Amino acid sequence: MQKDQNMSVPSTPTARIRHRRRSNEVPSEISKSNGSHLLVNDQNKYKSMWIRAYSSMWMIGGFIVIIYLGHLYIWAMVVVIQIVMATELFNLLRRAHEDKHLPGFRLLNWHFFFTAMLFVYGRILSQQLVNTMSTDKFFYKLVSGLIKYQMVICYFLYIAGFMWFILTLKKKMYKYQFGQYAWTHMILIVVFTQSSFIVGNIFEGIFWFLLPASLIVINDIAAYFFGFFFGKTPLIKLSPKKTWEGFIGASVATVISAFVLANILGHFQWLTCPRKDLSTSWLRCDPDPLFKPEHYPLPGWVPQWFPWKEISVLPVQWHALCLGLFASVIAPFGGFFASGFKRAFKIKDFGDSIPGHGGITDRMDCQMVMAVFAYIYHQSFVVPQSYSVEMILNQGNIKEPHLRGAAGSVYEAGADIPREAVRAFFEQHVL
Repeated sequence: MQKDQNMSVPSTPTARIRHRRRSNEVPSEISKSNGSHLLVNDQNKYKSMWIRAYSSMWMIGGFIVIIYLGHLYIWAMVVVIQIVMATELFNLLRRAHEDKHLPGFRLLNWHFFFTAMLFVYGRILSQQLVNTMSTDKFFYKLVSGLIKYQMVICYFLYIAGFMWFILTLKKKMYKYQFGQYAWTHMILIVVFTQSSFIVGNIFEGIFWFLLPASLIVINDIAAYFFGFFFGKTPLIKLSPKKTWEGFIGASVATVISAFVLANILGHFQWLTCPRKDLSTSWLRCDPDPLFKPEHYPLPGWVPQWFPWKEISVLPVQWHALCLGLFASVIAPFGGFFASGFKRAFKIKDFGDSIPGHGGITDRMDCQMVMAVFAYIYHQSFVVPQSYSVEMILNQGNIKEPHLRGAAGSVYEAGADIPREAVRAFFEQHVL
C-alpha cells in the first residue's frame, strides 16, 4: 500500500510542472536536426515571413520617429532596451521555488544593474551634463561635485550590494545564490557594458549610431531573404537555418549599402553634428571634413555619352566600407554566440515580446558587437588626436608663471571670449 502511494507521486501537480516544457523551448526534432532544418524546406516559411515582416515594419516606423526626435529620445530608447534585455536574461535562470525563500533577492539584481548604469552613463555623459547646467551657477557646482565624486558614490553603492548579498546567504541555497550573483555580473559585463557604447556613439553624432545599427538590420534582412530563396548549404550547426548563400549574399549587399547609405545620411546636419549637451534643440554646426564631398574625375575609358564626368564621394564613405565589412563578416558571430547560448539552455528565443523575432535580446545580439566596434573605430581612426591644456603648457615655450596662469584662464573662459582671441593667444605664447 505504501509502495502504491510512492508510485503515485509523479502524478502530482508539482511533478507535472517540473517536467512541463517552456513555450520557448527548442523542440527535440529541431534540436536534433542540427543543420537540416533550412528555410528552403520549411513548409510554414511564408506565414513566418509575413509575421516577421509585419512586426519589422512597426519597429522600423517607431525607430524613425525616435531618430527624428533626437539624441535624448534615442538614449531613452537604449535604456528601455537594456532594461528589457536584463529582465529577459534575469528570468532565464530564475527559479520561483527558491525565490520564495529569498525575499528581496530580485531587488538585489536590479541594485547592481542601476549602479552599473549610474557609473557607465556618468562617465560617458559627464561633459554633456556639465554643459547643460553651465547657465545656472548653483546646479553647475552641484553637478560638478557629483561628477567629481561619482566613482566613489558608485563604488560604495556596489559595496552596499555586495554586503547585502553576503547577509542574505541562506543554508542549502548557497549554490543558487552564488549562481545568480555570477549571472548578474555576466549580464552587466556582456550585455549592459557593450550596449552602453551605443550611447557614446549617439552623442558623437547620430550618424555614428544610425549607420552601424542600420547595417546590422540590412545584413539580417538580406541574409534572411538570400537564405529564404537560395539557401541550400548549412553555414553553422549552432544556427541551423543559416546558410552560406545567405551569409555571402548578405555580406555583398551590406558592404554596398554601407557605401550608399553613408552618402545619404552624411548630408543631414541633424545626423552628423555631435551633441555637446543634453538639450533637445535643433543642431547647427560646421560640417566636419568627413562630410564635405570630394570630387574624382572619371577615367578616360568611360564613354563620351556617359552623363557624368566626375563622381562625388564623402570621405566618410570609405570609413563606412570598414563598418559594412565588420557588420557582414564579424558581427554575425554575436548571433551565433546567442544561438549557442540558447541551445545550451534548450530555449528557442530569449523572450516573445516581438512576434516573429523572439525577444529584445534576440534582436540585439549582433547590435552590441557592432556598437563596440563602431565606438572604438570612431575614437581610433576618425576623431583627431587632441591635446589638453596641461600638455600644451608643459611642452610649450611658456616659462613665465604669469603667462602660464593667463593661458589656463584663457582656456577655462574660452566659452565667454571669441574663439579667434583664444587661438591667437596660444599661437603667440604656446605654439
